[in-house]
Order: sequence, then structure tokens, then C-alpha cells
Amino acid sequence: MNVQHEVQLLVEEIQRLGTKGADGQYRVKFGVLFADDRCANLFEALVGTLRAAKRKKILSYDGELLLQGVHDHVDIVLLD
Repeated sequence: MNVQHEVQLLVEEIQRLGTKGADGQYRVKFGVLFADDRCANLFEALVGTLRAAKRKKILSYDGELLLQGVHDHVDIVLLD
């Protein structure tokens, strides 16, 4: 699948599941994104798509590799 297309789908899912802060940026916890059934069906490799989006400066989060359980409370922030 096209990486750019997957990143765009990820942006849409973050907007669907996240909350918009006072700064205008959407935020969602990694655990919420990982546990969502729709995301599980859309993304074969969610963590890989997150890393690709982070490299393109589309979103940000602390750390390099997010793992289920350990990093469930890490905020993923959609950048403008």
C-alpha cells in the first residue's frame, strides 16, 4: 500500500478518535489508537505508519518505537 495514503488515513483516524486542544491540535493516546477496531482493520503496521508520519513531521510523540501496553498513555499529536 502507498505510504502517503496510509499516513492520510492515519490523520483521519487521529481526528476521529482524538480531541482538539486549545492550541488547535488533535491529540490521541497511543492505546486508544491501537485498541480501535477500525484502525486495527485499516493498518497492517500501525507503528510503522506512525513512524513514517513522524519522519514527515505530520505528527509527533515521545520516543521512537511505541509498544502496546508500555506506551498506551503516550500522546500522539497531529501537527498543523
